[in-house]
Amino acid sequence: MPSEIIKEILKDLPTNSISDAVFEGANIVLYTKDKEFFLDNKGIIKQIVDKIKKRIELRPDPSISLEQEKAEKIIKKIIPEDAKVDKIIFDPQRSMVVIEAEKPGVAIGKNGEILQEIREKTLMVPLIRRTPPIRSQIIENIREVLYQNNDYRRKFLHKTGERIYNGWLRQKKEEWVRLTYLGSAREVGRSCLFLQTPESRILLDCGINVADADQMYPYLEAPEFDIKELDAVIVSHAHIDHCGLVPYLFKFGYRGPVYCTAPTRDMMSLIQLDFVKIQRDDGKEPIYNSDEVKEMVKHTIVLDFEEVSDITPDVRITFYDAGHILGAAMVHIHVGNGLHNLLYTADIRYAKTNMLSPTVTNFPRLETLAIEATYGGKDNINPNPGQEDEELSEIIINTVNRNGKVLMPVLGSGKAQEIIVLIERLIRQKKMPEIPVYIDGMVWDITAIHTAYPEYLNSSVRQQIFNKDNNPFLADNIKRVGSGKERQQIIDETGACIILATSGMLVGGPSVEYLRHLGDNPHNSLVLTSYQGPGSMGRRIQNGEKEFNFNGGKEVLQLKMEVSKIVISGHSDRKELMNFVSNCNPRPKKVLVNHGENIRCLDLASSIHKALHIETAAPRNLDTIRLK
Repeated sequence: MPSEIIKEILKDLPTNSISDAVFEGANIVLYTKDKEFFLDNKGIIKQIVDKIKKRIELRPDPSISLEQEKAEKIIKKIIPEDAKVDKIIFDPQRSMVVIEAEKPGVAIGKNGEILQEIREKTLMVPLIRRTPPIRSQIIENIREVLYQNNDYRRKFLHKTGERIYNGWLRQKKEEWVRLTYLGSAREVGRSCLFLQTPESRILLDCGINVADADQMYPYLEAPEFDIKELDAVIVSHAHIDHCGLVPYLFKFGYRGPVYCTAPTRDMMSLIQLDFVKIQRDDGKEPIYNSDEVKEMVKHTIVLDFEEVSDITPDVRITFYDAGHILGAAMVHIHVGNGLHNLLYTADIRYAKTNMLSPTVTNFPRLETLAIEATYGGKDNINPNPGQEDEELSEIIINTVNRNGKVLMPVLGSGKAQEIIVLIERLIRQKKMPEIPVYIDGMVWDITAIHTAYPEYLNSSVRQQIFNKDNNPFLADNIKRVGSGKERQQIIDETGACIILATSGMLVGGPSVEYLRHLGDNPHNSLVLTSYQGPGSMGRRIQNGEKEFNFNGGKEVLQLKMEVSKIVISGHSDRKELMNFVSNCNPRPKKVLVNHGENIRCLDLASSIHKALHIETAAPRNLDTIRLK
């Protein structure tokens, strides 16, 4: 039976013009068998959109669309050769066709005239995408999972829409909003916040603390949390401490939506599969497997920055660019009809970096701000970017002069790509020699994903990617390490070079292998660029430890390589965090400080209160804060 909102829409449409009306999440899709109405609805759809303030899309009914083989021939004939079409992918059940072209503007045509011709001659909705300069196997795999499960996806998205528009489940007794910390309170890692409203139960992130085996996972056994009542999961970005445990929810029966940006979906899938592999390599039974990762992909709904979307009957969200890594989002949550507005920053950078634009500070409404404090302590001041460049250049030049190797353990997503862009610029500016840069672990796949989503990068890097000859990720000296054999060759035979390898905290992954073999040579250098979690090998090295055991104590490393710490951070430092809160418009009435070590959370909360006269708190794990 049609929901009330669909009945309302159909009332304003010509009789018998619509063959089917379905939900795709919060979006409403109308199918028509009337060719003329599809090609020109005379502004009727826009009038309805203006009236109900919801996104509506009109598509041709699949029964009138041209068959794929004929449609492909027509599309190839219509689109000019110099657009360099690479792939044509059909989604017949939704009457859509995705066209990948090296030059999207040419494929679209002046004022969209080529797209219009494709619509007329195929009776399909064409989508033009830029061919990524580096092919990503994970993107291909995700696309395959989505297409293989097309029928399931349609039903799932429609069911999600029914819940949003016609699915009030709970008896509303009073107006209230509660936030419970299941992780990341006075700690870095296992981010997981549980939002409860009169109608909704929502998880904000669900991550893993890989640096602490005793406090690795969020408190999902908390009495407030019941997976059977969970309505939605929102993932801010693709770092394992924010997304690593999401497939585990599907292992235990969750089948609701996961909201994130498209780059986050792709990168978190790769990171989760890598986590499974690392657990197996360590002789452990993985807590979930690739089937659960696929299940998560099937249930993921991607949103763009500043796209407003209802996700439950009383919650609407908007993603804003967090400036942290590719696709990282701050989550603005509007509860009820103006009942409460919460901004969950997750991880943010309030400054332009080598690769990303700074986060934003203007929001429609804002009462409560939940902000990170990774570098929120009084002494946490990032050096200016020019200083970072000089320090890194000096380390590399000194290491090259003694024919050594520079090992830089990195997070697969974000940090490594920032460093690649930085190194390319330093070489181009003749500030350092052009030496091989070896990329090991999942860094290469994450880099490929970056080239697939240039619109999420700052304008200068975006333009470099659009110009093949200037693409920093395709520079001649960037080399992929494809096997353990190649890794050993780099260790044994290669001269001076830079090695970017996961993991960034030296708690697993190829960076640990390189350290084992390169650590006892004083000619080599270790550059720590990531946050080093308490208990991690990276933190122990940062604290001055020089002796490390491998293979259960059978192998002892005396660390002799030069160790440096350079902050190339995706996180805001103390000054930026204070400026961010100060510049928030509107200014929040309450600030919750999380995702930082105990003293840093307390210190930042105290400073915000004193400087800005805002109510603040630094909750502990399992604390529940009543927001309204």
